Amino acid sequence: MAPQQLIIVTVFDKDDAGTLYPAGEPRRFDTEAGAVQAAKELASRHDGVIAWVRSAVSGAEEYGPAKVLYSAGEAVDME
Repeated sequence: MAPQQLIIVTVFDKDDAGTLYPAGEPRRFDTEAGAVQAAKELASRHDGVIAWVRSAVSGAEEYGPAKVLYSAGEAVDME
């Protein structure tokens, strides 16, 4: 099966104790440009945001390494 791109934006906030947590569900995008634009817009409203992409094989649970497209503030390490 041909690989597809999995393009995701995830935002993060901190609780009262300063612990970072994902704010809502990760959002999938069709294009890298759309993900980066959305991440930049979300960055001012959250403690952290990350847009990333990885190749995925449709119908299989195989994923390539994650490549960060945009990151601002505090976010998890995608390595």
